[in-house]
Amino acid sequence: MDKVHNFSAGPGILPQEVIEGGIEALKNFKNMGLSLVEISHRSKEWEDTMAESEALIRELYNVGNDYAVIFVQGGASLQFTQVPQNLLPVGGKAAYLKTGTWASNATKEAKHWGDVQVVASSEDKNFNYIPKGYEIPSDAAYFHITTNNTIFGTELHHVPDSPVPLVADMSSDIFSRQIELKNYDLIYAGAQKNMGAAGVTLVIVKKDVLGKTGRQIPTMLDYRTHVEKESMYNTPPVFAIYLSYLTLKWIKKIGGVGPMEARNREKASTLYAEIDRNPLFTGTTAIEDRSIMNLCFVAKDLDCENKFDAFAEKHLCVGLKGHRSVGGFRASLYNALPLESVQHLVNVMKEFEKQYA
Repeated sequence: MDKVHNFSAGPGILPQEVIEGGIEALKNFKNMGLSLVEISHRSKEWEDTMAESEALIRELYNVGNDYAVIFVQGGASLQFTQVPQNLLPVGGKAAYLKTGTWASNATKEAKHWGDVQVVASSEDKNFNYIPKGYEIPSDAAYFHITTNNTIFGTELHHVPDSPVPLVADMSSDIFSRQIELKNYDLIYAGAQKNMGAAGVTLVIVKKDVLGKTGRQIPTMLDYRTHVEKESMYNTPPVFAIYLSYLTLKWIKKIGGVGPMEARNREKASTLYAEIDRNPLFTGTTAIEDRSIMNLCFVAKDLDCENKFDAFAEKHLCVGLKGHRSVGGFRASLYNALPLESVQHLVNVMKEFEKQYA
């Protein structure tokens, strides 16, 4: 079968070796003669895998012992409410940067738990840029950002200098670029774009920010429960965690997050160069805020868009259709997507230009 080039925004592409490793674990996990999804999560084999997964995360992001690493469920969407439940004191205030759909959803959920101040928003231009020059209130319990915006194709390329604890939703750019973890008090990420499959969410949280809200938090929604029980208060989503474990091993094997970032920047610059060169297409976001993960562009008119949609699919480029709120096209260049696929898409765009310009 000819190679299919997967530009889907999420769930995103996985390394082939991760898929193969997952299949093998489903058949026979660690030579136990049992499938991964039928073993006890209290078995030594699984406890070792959990410990190895945490160790990989700590190594890749240089996570110190003052931070806890936990695996929870519910996706980033549950984190929208779990963050304020755990960090926003009764009667307190939180600050949010509104840069897209998911940032808007996070803001909405936080309002159930206290006063929320939107310090800046790019909604006035359909979220096609990252606000700048805003002031973060020093009396806020925390400041929440969404580092990459999958729908609108923008990314925060500089960490805000925050006078209060910084919280970041990194669901679509986790492990895609280097970060200074000391700048953040809590980061969270759904796994299904750069770290594995849907079903598990990573949370890295500074331990000393917990337990200060003055509210009673339900057991399953209290981060301290999962920290104390090492992510196994209840049965964890073993298959999703195992795919993340294999993906983390793959990232380490290619050299870690630094080389991964270099790969991702090369892929993005290759495609952006063609978007800017090709007279049939144009980018939709402010150049200085362009995402290296989700590249959004539109065709010159609707007829051209429909033709390219069919043309790209014919040439085995899938997942390119843009979100309905933006239209056009979106090429998601997550970690596992090879440069070969990006070069293939560029060639398809050039061939389309020859035929339809």
